Amino acid sequence: MTFKTKLRWSDVTPQALFLNRRQIMSGGAALLASPALGKSPYSTDDAPNTFEEIAGYNNYYEFGTAKEDPAAYAGTLTTHPWTVQVDGLVDKPGTYDLGDLISGMTMEERIYRFRCVEAWSMIIPWQGFQLSSLLNKLGVQAGAKYVAFETLVRPEEMPGQQNNILDWPYVEGLRLDEAMHPLTLIATGLYGQPLPNQNGAPIRLVVPWKYGFKNIKAIVRISLTDTQPASTWNKMAPQEYGFYANVNPQVDHPRWSQASERRIGAGILAGRQDTLMFNGYGDDVASLYAGMDLAANY
Repeated sequence: MTFKTKLRWSDVTPQALFLNRRQIMSGGAALLASPALGKSPYSTDDAPNTFEEIAGYNNYYEFGTAKEDPAAYAGTLTTHPWTVQVDGLVDKPGTYDLGDLISGMTMEERIYRFRCVEAWSMIIPWQGFQLSSLLNKLGVQAGAKYVAFETLVRPEEMPGQQNNILDWPYVEGLRLDEAMHPLTLIATGLYGQPLPNQNGAPIRLVVPWKYGFKNIKAIVRISLTDTQPASTWNKMAPQEYGFYANVNPQVDHPRWSQASERRIGAGILAGRQDTLMFNGYGDDVASLYAGMDLAANY
């Protein structure tokens, strides 16, 4: 891939300090003590897409349905200050300032495959920490079986929310064992920079063996529950979007095949490539679904 010669702030600022300057300036000073960013053994060896590709081609209906809409309209979203409500079956419920919530987390860079249900994909160098670390910090109670997430609702800054194409707020969920898996990431940056607004700033979920719609953005609420939580696209079109959303080339979307994918940025001559079961992470996660019918539990 081609790297810019122009210096970025991340070239001269330690990653732990740079990760989110806005939160550090407003009471997130605990992040100053975060360890240096480490390379993760979970990263793919594939070359990442460029920053411009990752930041310029997104699904984020809060800003519009076209792939270019988020980059065009998300810049005005206010992401500072930011709080996250934590409730349900946890030992430490409350409304947390983001800097306080994520202080002490071990930050890593993880280069993950990111596959959208429309059969396109990217390779993205996320920066973040294991969701399990956060859940352990909050204290998961014995009865918890699922983790539910909720996105910000702010139609004056998120113009897509001014129409009823989806039932706002956007919500998602994971089984607790999925959430506690070491591959499951809470991302706060990419390419050595804080997350761009159009990629889910300031905090989002990344579950690399699932389709992109499962990876909820701009999280404002995390709930632990004993019942399966609602999932926006599953509510809207259950015949097309299941709760699990595991990448499975053998289960087609009703309107298109999922057996192959188009890599964004690969060029028109590159053609399509075969979709990998569990997005290529089968060795790590297949055991989570042992004995399940993955065609019925799609």
